[in-house]
Amino acid sequence: MANTPRTPFRHEIAPAVWPSAEQARSSRLFSPVDLGPLSARTRTWVPAMVPWRATDEGFVTPEVLEWYGRFADGRPGVLVIEATGIRDVPSGPLLRIGHDRFLPGLRELVETVRRRSEGQTRLLIQCIDFLAIKRRPTVEKFVQRFLEITTRHRDGLAATPGAGTASDAGTASDAGTASDAGTASDAGTASDAGTASDAGTAPDADDAAIRAALLALPHERLLEILSPREVSDLEMGYRERVDDLQLPHVADLPHVLPGLFADASGRAREAGFDGVELHYAHAYTMSSFLSRTNGRTDGYGGSRENRVRLPLEVLAAVRERVGDNYCVGCRFLGDEIIAGGSRVEDAVYYGTEFARAGMDFLSISVGGKFDDAKQPKVGEAAYPYTGESGHECMPTVRIDQRGPFGRNLPVSRAVRQGLRAAGFETPVVGAGGINSFELAERALTQGDCDVIAAARQSLADPDWWLKMERGQGAQTRRCLFTNYCEALDQRHQQVTCQLWDRDFEAADPGGSDGAIRRSPDGKRRLVPPPWRPDPDALRTNGE
Repeated sequence: MANTPRTPFRHEIAPAVWPSAEQARSSRLFSPVDLGPLSARTRTWVPAMVPWRATDEGFVTPEVLEWYGRFADGRPGVLVIEATGIRDVPSGPLLRIGHDRFLPGLRELVETVRRRSEGQTRLLIQCIDFLAIKRRPTVEKFVQRFLEITTRHRDGLAATPGAGTASDAGTASDAGTASDAGTASDAGTASDAGTASDAGTAPDADDAAIRAALLALPHERLLEILSPREVSDLEMGYRERVDDLQLPHVADLPHVLPGLFADASGRAREAGFDGVELHYAHAYTMSSFLSRTNGRTDGYGGSRENRVRLPLEVLAAVRERVGDNYCVGCRFLGDEIIAGGSRVEDAVYYGTEFARAGMDFLSISVGGKFDDAKQPKVGEAAYPYTGESGHECMPTVRIDQRGPFGRNLPVSRAVRQGLRAAGFETPVVGAGGINSFELAERALTQGDCDVIAAARQSLADPDWWLKMERGQGAQTRRCLFTNYCEALDQRHQQVTCQLWDRDFEAADPGGSDGAIRRSPDGKRRLVPPPWRPDPDALRTNGE
């Protein structure tokens, strides 16, 4: 998928034609599907969404239970739990599965979904690894604390007319005597660290003098002297890459990750989940191994064959741990969107290799990369859904004339066609702006995918699957595709939907005390209000 320039075009939510209960029963959307050893009742799928409701230590909370219980009320065929960290390291209010101490809460989560869906929803958990990312620093903090001074910086200063002028960090005396920081005076008098010529700082100046001189430069010149990676660390915040082989823990990823994913998957099975989804998508570790931008030189980067090597080794380790009678699939990118990134032809190749290795399903997404993210404010971290790749991942009504509705189905169709041509029947999960029965059914019947995933529409109305199935689709709250929810996620706030988070009339569906869970500021409800089916419609549909 080529980058499509964004335009100010705004799309309207088209009226929908909803099926009767009889039409739903005879549809492909509400027919069963096999995901390897696991059979789902329908081809309806709620993909992983991070709601920011776990504890800072990664434990399940009552808010987590109510969040997923509410999705289970809508009886989707499959519900996928949010990206859950496989390492036993702090990761903020995201679920974790990197230690046995998380098992009791995860078991309770499984039981909650079973009970609320009356056993009709299959429950998967998405397992993720991610590398370190830091907040964007101030220029002074970056230069003083994080920048490793090299000959590049010394040479750059030496080639800069006027460099060596004293900065606020160390002002020279009127006589031209150097400051303690080692910055030369306007007269060019040397600091104790070395003599500065009129053209710049001397090559043997100490690091403190170099840092002070760099800080005294105009910002544009500083960026010219820094290396491309240093510019990224300064302007965007430090971020580890999978080809940072100078970092021992990054170099060791191929030896560590298979075991970590296998351990996490084993815990998932022990907790009672029906299967696992390996997170090979977006801005995170495994997706970065698959990316064309992966420049590792140790056999795990460069060519397609090398880039897919670790994801296949992870799958093999997981399969050995959980056995062949347990559902294991993955989510990966059909197109990275970014410059120099992987494209649909890479996805077709990866999908075929995953199917050959025994993946039970392939869930396709696009974009969502750090590479083209917008610059964060100082003190904040980059967010991978702010650039063009993020907009393609979660398209809004403000996009080019192709529109957001079913926008990414051509990518899942290409992967599916590649699988079928290679002789594999592995189910493909399609997603991207799906908000009506017509669109979902058409995608299934024309071969775009085998299962329909809808995140934002399911957030807008967790009951929409059940409403359609019962012939009451007209009662659906339809997503506005403005990404109100995504903006909350970006700020690491508890995710809600603008269509219901200010509706305080009804108590939370799963509560027993008539209470309504609210955001810390009390302005938003955290659980969608209950659906009260139309009794006349139920009688009409024979229920």
